[in-house]
Amino acid sequence: MISQRVKNIAPSATLAIDAKAKQLKKEGKDIVIFGAGEPDFNTPENIKQAAKKAIDNNVTRYTPVGGMPELKKAVADKFRSFNKISYDPSEIIIGCGGKHVLYNAMMAVLDKGDEAILPAPYWVSFEEMIKLAEAKPVFCDTGRDFKLTAENVEEKITKKTKLLILNSPSNPSGAIIEPSEIKKIAKLAVDNNFYVISDEVYEHFAYGNKEFLSIASLNDEIKKLTITCNSVSKTYAMTGWRIGYCGASKEVINAMENLQGHSTSNPSNIAQMAALEALTGPQDSVRLMVKAFDERRKFVHKRLNEIDGISCIEPEGAFYAFPNIEETGMNSMDFASRLLDEALVAVVPGAAFGKEGHVRLSYAASMHELEKGLDRIDNWIKKK
Repeated sequence: MISQRVKNIAPSATLAIDAKAKQLKKEGKDIVIFGAGEPDFNTPENIKQAAKKAIDNNVTRYTPVGGMPELKKAVADKFRSFNKISYDPSEIIIGCGGKHVLYNAMMAVLDKGDEAILPAPYWVSFEEMIKLAEAKPVFCDTGRDFKLTAENVEEKITKKTKLLILNSPSNPSGAIIEPSEIKKIAKLAVDNNFYVISDEVYEHFAYGNKEFLSIASLNDEIKKLTITCNSVSKTYAMTGWRIGYCGASKEVINAMENLQGHSTSNPSNIAQMAALEALTGPQDSVRLMVKAFDERRKFVHKRLNEIDGISCIEPEGAFYAFPNIEETGMNSMDFASRLLDEALVAVVPGAAFGKEGHVRLSYAASMHELEKGLDRIDNWIKKK
């Protein structure tokens, strides 16, 4: 009696691995978890205090479906100052997490028979969201360096192309699309009149001299076709607060708001007030977190390349490494499953991200855990 639509959904491999690892940990096993993409930092104190104050002030009633006006204004100000995109508050929607606004965006613009270009490797939920909207995912391989180019995209464009998904910095690879390629991709979108969903949740996590660029900032033509999605989850260590936000044309935002009005309605008031403080308050915590992740990134990249059978391109952004494990002779599912059972280390198989021969390792963990986990991987492979 379950709908075919839901039966066709593949479960999230990242959440499944994380759940199994946490269950083993509850059972007393010393598990090192490199699975879920979640900062290991606590939500900054000023943000928690803002939430407590909201409760004390009884900010507990319904808000407008698309979010509190003051939060929408703060998001518009942030887009203008950081991303160089001029969105009016009427072109902003607040959702129940970054995943929620991405889902609503796809449901708002995709129809049955449409094609959505999805660069691989990709975040696991993108494919399922496209299919839930009854559109067809068109996979676009990005090669051994995982860096999307306009040429990659152009090869996949057809008369049915309705949407391209960009995720830069990338989950799972950490790759950042070159600004020169983003400009060429923007021209392709304008010339062929298709939407671009730009998932920019890792925008602050660009390391070294790598440059982050919002595609909607380039010109008014591409801005009209871009749906810029983000959240406070990664930047402010607020994954559990579930606040995402999105900027797009009024037509798209109105459609997303209509959908949200009949599904979740407004996000949590308390979480919205916390997000308001996150965006408008001190940003010191962001800089400290990015600095720590950068140090871990360098360590993980170096250590992975010291392990026989594993090679890893240096991640440029986000907080993931995506090493190649082909020389071990195992596919990614076997590698991840056996690693958890035999070495008590949780990673996510690359097959879940559309890229066999790799696994994703999150370095959003303490240096102690990273050292312990990587030593276990090294020793486990030596025994094979």
